[in-house]
Amino acid sequence: MYPRRTYQLLTAAALGLALVACTTVGALLGNQVNFSQPQLQNSLDRNFPKHYDKLGGLVSMTLMNPRLSIPQEGGRLRLDFDVGLGALGSDSSRPSGRFALSSALRYDPGTRGLHLQDPRIENVDVPALGGALNGSSRALLNTWLGEYAREEPVYRFDNSLLDRLGSRRIGSTRIEHGEVVVHLDQ
Repeated sequence: MYPRRTYQLLTAAALGLALVACTTVGALLGNQVNFSQPQLQNSLDRNFPKHYDKLGGLVSMTLMNPRLSIPQEGGRLRLDFDVGLGALGSDSSRPSGRFALSSALRYDPGTRGLHLQDPRIENVDVPALGGALNGSSRALLNTWLGEYAREEPVYRFDNSLLDRLGSRRIGSTRIEHGEVVVHLDQ
């Protein structure tokens, strides 16, 4: 009688641990992996602020305080940043404005991460520049956006998730119903 009860308890505990593992990395549901806004936000929080210098330090930009949202409709996520701009050695570590972008996502096997795909600047508010970006500031922001989309993942898959996927390949990545859904191929 007791060995059977012990077996049942151990089985229930193992199932509970398996469920916890799925929810902390992303729910693996059949042929897809889902990522929530908090999972992506935590990844971004670990990688910001970012500081960039151009023209030998004559122009600088610091991006900070990323805020990610995943709308229910539209197929694109939204990222809002505070931005600090500096010129001729002035400090760019304090926010002097903000900007927002929207983007789809793609999986890059080289970085094992989800990257921005076709990002678009949606809104820019920099009061020190009259509320809008001038030509050089816009160029700096677009340069950063292109480099970031190519090189920096919004979210990097960890080894435990890749191990759980086994031989399945990562297919398309979509934004559906307020979540990022990575579809798996056989």
